[in-house]
Amino acid sequence: MENMLDDNFFMKKALQEAEIAFEKNEVPIGAVIVIDNRVIARAHNLTETLNDVTAHAEMQAITAAANFIGGKYLRDCTLYVTIEPCQMCAGALYWSQISKIVYGARDEDRGCIKLQTKLHPKTKMKGGVMAEEAAELIKRFFIQKRNLN
Repeated sequence: MENMLDDNFFMKKALQEAEIAFEKNEVPIGAVIVIDNRVIARAHNLTETLNDVTAHAEMQAITAAANFIGGKYLRDCTLYVTIEPCQMCAGALYWSQISKIVYGARDEDRGCIKLQTKLHPKTKMKGGVMAEEAAELIKRFFIQKRNLN
């Protein structure tokens, strides 16, 4: 039997978190951190709720995963995030020594790839997983924001 716990399975979990952010009028980005096919952290953007520019989904997930593990290094963990990490989040992921980052859609303007942010040498990155769904959610959010103003 094929392993049902693949990248799409976990990206769907991250997209569920992004939907929660959308409902809270937060930029809809969601993240989950997985170890051994088990979700150990779930998070979404909370920058508006917490009035904190650092409260990105990835930052919230890193903290939750570190608390779960009982240590600051996320070796053997995979982050699933709906949008490519920004420079701040990529920097935090560097220090966490996370093993793998899987993202949905690219952030062509502010993403870590465009800004050439270094990741930990052992961190692998894979993009484009459910990218259309992730991009559509962001587009829908900003269309709704524009129409309300």
